[in-house]
Amino acid sequence: MASNHSVSGEEAKRHKLEGPQKHIVAFVLSLALTIIAFAAVAAGEINTTFTYIILVVMALIQVFVQLAFWMHMKDRGHLFPIICILSGVFVVFAMVIMAVYWVWW
Repeated sequence: MASNHSVSGEEAKRHKLEGPQKHIVAFVLSLALTIIAFAAVAAGEINTTFTYIILVVMALIQVFVQLAFWMHMKDRGHLFPIICILSGVFVVFAMVIMAVYWVWW
């Protein structure tokens, strides 16, 4: 029985580029970001506000690394999931703003 799974030139090129090297780099980057955040908290002598800023920045960078490398949002054909994620971020941001106004006023 002949296999109907022929790989086009573009798919073969993409699979060749999507090797384990990029996943290893993403994993090491994720580990480095986590270690930086942990070190900022474990240091204890750093200003609390600066520690919060470091944590938020490391978390945001971590989110983009996860979305780009592990969830493949950098590839073509992922416009709908990106729109859904951005819509969710907008809704959560709006809800936080409304909650803050509700508590303060």
